[in-house]
Amino acid sequence: MKNRWLIALAAVGIQISIGSIYAWSMLNAPLLEHFGLGSHHLTKITWTFTLSVFFYGFSSAFLGKYVQKMGPKKSGILAALLFGIGLIGTGLSIQIKWLWGMYIFYGAIGGTGVSIGYIAPVATLVKWFPDKRGFATGLAIMGFGFASFIASYVIGLLLEIESIGLERLFYVLGIGYSIIILLSANYLAPPPENYCPAGFDPNHEDHHKKKPVAELKAKEALKTSHFYFLWVMLFIIITAGLGVISVAKDMADLRMSAIAATSTVAIMGIFNGLGRIAWSSFSDIVGRPLTWVLFFAIQIPLFFLLPKLQTPILFQIAIFIIMTCYGGSLASVPAYLSDRFGTKELATIHGYILTTLAIAAVTAIPLTSWIHDHTNSFDATMNIFAIALSATSGLSVLMMVQMKRKRRE
Repeated sequence: MKNRWLIALAAVGIQISIGSIYAWSMLNAPLLEHFGLGSHHLTKITWTFTLSVFFYGFSSAFLGKYVQKMGPKKSGILAALLFGIGLIGTGLSIQIKWLWGMYIFYGAIGGTGVSIGYIAPVATLVKWFPDKRGFATGLAIMGFGFASFIASYVIGLLLEIESIGLERLFYVLGIGYSIIILLSANYLAPPPENYCPAGFDPNHEDHHKKKPVAELKAKEALKTSHFYFLWVMLFIIITAGLGVISVAKDMADLRMSAIAATSTVAIMGIFNGLGRIAWSSFSDIVGRPLTWVLFFAIQIPLFFLLPKLQTPILFQIAIFIIMTCYGGSLASVPAYLSDRFGTKELATIHGYILTTLAIAAVTAIPLTSWIHDHTNSFDATMNIFAIALSATSGLSVLMMVQMKRKRRE
């Protein structure tokens, strides 16, 4: 019998490694200089990150069922290989100044490795923590949120070492992260059949409320309206969150000094990570349906107010709260899926719903930039996100009502 807390630690190890892709902005300026491109060619560099997130979300729809069959250990090993090859191949592409190589290795291959590494430990943890599904998934995915904060400092330190250089940076990261993922994956394993942690009685009245509404296969889940309710809700929250992340520095620059604006963006990563563990743990207490109603109730007024908040501290408070909701939604959705559809094919179902990331990655950031370019203001962008959240909020309430009805049946 393995220790479920060490299983959780192994999951965090994988998430901290693959989540490093969100530190990409640290590399924009050095890569522009290396390829001899001006700042007006930044899109050529950032497409590497966009493709990485796209493949991370898009491949999840196809790989979830294979992760289910392979099991967490083999899936983790495959994630280590793909992610490592993606980083090392990126280093080689930089060395020979092959821009398309970065798209292929970091974007397609590395992004696919992120997808596998993200799904495998989450689906396993839910089975080890039937008493704390929200906390367990939040703990693992918290590592993904904090990863950009940690990786930013690691990349910054390595870039200062002249003997390493830009291309060798990716060799070091590729080898280092692959080792961490391999060691973590080696401990991952599903729990024994009908596993129950000490003190947890699934038939107890309080614990019975935490049991899944039904144990459905992925094909059956796709035939329910609840799957699409969750898909739309997550898509809107992610799109709005990515929109804010993409222009946070620009909005902050209008209200505070450059140093304070940079610090604000860095601290956003901390609140993104904290929101994942805090909201998902909170959902264990009040339930996932009410938690998601709160995501919308809190964010709608904040998005309307955000462009109007000129006082730095008020602006920071608003954007930090939005980041907790963004991270919390991603962290609590696996538990929400397990509440409704069970854990039998959770990896597959979770993979299907992560397609929201792929679509949001290629819509949120370009849309935000396009609206700003045509209005020269962030007001319209934030108002559009607020309206989208308002229009979708009814689904969260409907889902809550229907989940209560399902549990009574």
